[in-house]
Amino acid sequence: MASKDDAPTGAASGNGDATQPSLNVLAQYVKDLSFESPGAPNSLRGRDKAPGIAINVNVNANPLSDKQFDVNLTLNAKASFDKEVLFNVELVYGGVFAISGFPQEHMLPLLFIECPRLLFPFARQIIAEATRNGGFPPLMLDPIDFAQMFQQKLAEDQAAGKVKVS
Repeated sequence: MASKDDAPTGAASGNGDATQPSLNVLAQYVKDLSFESPGAPNSLRGRDKAPGIAINVNVNANPLSDKQFDVNLTLNAKASFDKEVLFNVELVYGGVFAISGFPQEHMLPLLFIECPRLLFPFARQIIAEATRNGGFPPLMLDPIDFAQMFQQKLAEDQAAGKVKVS
């Protein structure tokens, strides 16, 4: 994440003013939250083995204006034991960010790495509380390497011929 200390001293942007780069969270919100436990109360009984848990993560960003962006972090977690679904939780957690003073080439990494990194702890807590409130132990998601996700997505897009590197 960029801070005021990261900016070069005395550097001016292309339009001649010496503005400091800034990334501010204007709002955070739950856009969608769903918890399903189709086998309850039978799915709540104790088991000898831990269930399998599949987790899916996605990040989307949309401009709201020249300097404001809506970033959505989507988390899906599905716990199953044998063929029985114990629970399925889906969360779309959003944030509105004001971004200014950064070069254009830094915008995608900011939107797809730094913004979700700021949203993740709050989304993680919501997932944990939803699973706990559903009668299960709280699901504490491991930290996510959004930089690796971003690099992997760029590599996939390049392989598919969608993105040209200059």
